[in-house]
Amino acid sequence: MRTLLAILILGASLWGGYWFVGSRGIEAAFSQWFDARRAEGWVAETGTLEVQGFPNRFDTVFTDLALADPRSGLAWEVPRFHVNALSYRPNHVIAVWPDRQLIATPQEKFVVESRDMRASLVIAPDTALAPRRMTLTAEFLRVTPQARVEETTALSALTLAAERMEGATYRLGLRAEGLTLAAPWRALLDPENRLPQQISGASADLTVRFDKPWDRSAIERARPQPVQIKVALADGRWGDLQLQAAGVVDVDAQGVPAGEITLKARNWREIVTLMRVAGVLPESLAGSVESGLGMMARMAGNPDTLDIPLGLRGGRVWLGPVPIGPAPVLRLR
Repeated sequence: MRTLLAILILGASLWGGYWFVGSRGIEAAFSQWFDARRAEGWVAETGTLEVQGFPNRFDTVFTDLALADPRSGLAWEVPRFHVNALSYRPNHVIAVWPDRQLIATPQEKFVVESRDMRASLVIAPDTALAPRRMTLTAEFLRVTPQARVEETTALSALTLAAERMEGATYRLGLRAEGLTLAAPWRALLDPENRLPQQISGASADLTVRFDKPWDRSAIERARPQPVQIKVALADGRWGDLQLQAAGVVDVDAQGVPAGEITLKARNWREIVTLMRVAGVLPESLAGSVESGLGMMARMAGNPDTLDIPLGLRGGRVWLGPVPIGPAPVLRLR
């Protein structure tokens, strides 16, 4: 009995020592990271930094956290932020956001409000801290420009997922529900209020290959840039409208995409009507465009569904032989 008791006391002492050493190591590592960022010209400040959760957790709590990258012009401020991990699985962390945070871009600042926003992140057990898989969820999300509080965009639910497949290739998933657009976007896309207030759902399943893996250097030095994007399926539903996309796009060093994306539009005539009402499609062309698209749909076998191959080449988007606009530049700042 005495031997068993001695073993238990020794084990508890060793575990307590492990937790103490680990917690001090976490505090030191974060403090060194903040010092290194400030040396590079960042704003990197926190009111307090504490590790809690003895004996089975390493729960790192930041208060009044502020980060700003002078190179990208991005900044982030939160009153409180948690990074939690089980002490026996320190490479699996749970990040927990507060209900309110501030995100700034070079153009403007945004207030982000959420409910139960958290991320589960499994990191490779090395100094590069490369994520292996990640899931972020929020039961509610609202984004409001600080200077234009009436232009709020909101979601009733959000799920983002990412998994490293091989090398610098990642599979990404998105699911968003109950999207309510800000008033200017709503007025642009549906000026006559023909559609419901909410976009009922949007989802995407894609695989992206980057020029290097995502790890701590993505924050400290430069963001990985996309090299190839494979869209297995992207799907959006707004009332009776449904738009789907699939295809493969290669991206050059300047961020210019080249490839083909096939769009499938159901109830596509309503889309033509929205484009005409919004002024995107001139009245003089609306009739001929609808007739031409109707012929394409009938030739495909379903007059209510339209398959449209969009080509991306030379920095432009093409519908068959006709250029319809500039291609987006796909660069991460």
